[in-house]
Amino acid sequence: MIGATATATEIKNNFGRYLAMVMDGNEVIITKNGNEVGRMVPRDMTVSYLTDSLTGILHGSYDPDKAREKGLKQKYEIAD
Repeated sequence: MIGATATATEIKNNFGRYLAMVMDGNEVIITKNGNEVGRMVPRDMTVSYLTDSLTGILHGSYDPDKAREKGLKQKYEIAD
């Protein structure tokens, strides 16, 4: 559950307050110049957060070697 959104400066000046919110099970979104740059989440939420973000990406017959090769080709702009 999202507990708060705070600027990087607010986090710096009130770290203890935001840390307590995270320890109580809340998520804190950190912004810089109006853009989200990070999140503080309780430790028990980290695995859930990661798997939720991958939902729909890994489906069917996933071949990690082919995916790696494709990613490297895109990164270094190598034509097939």
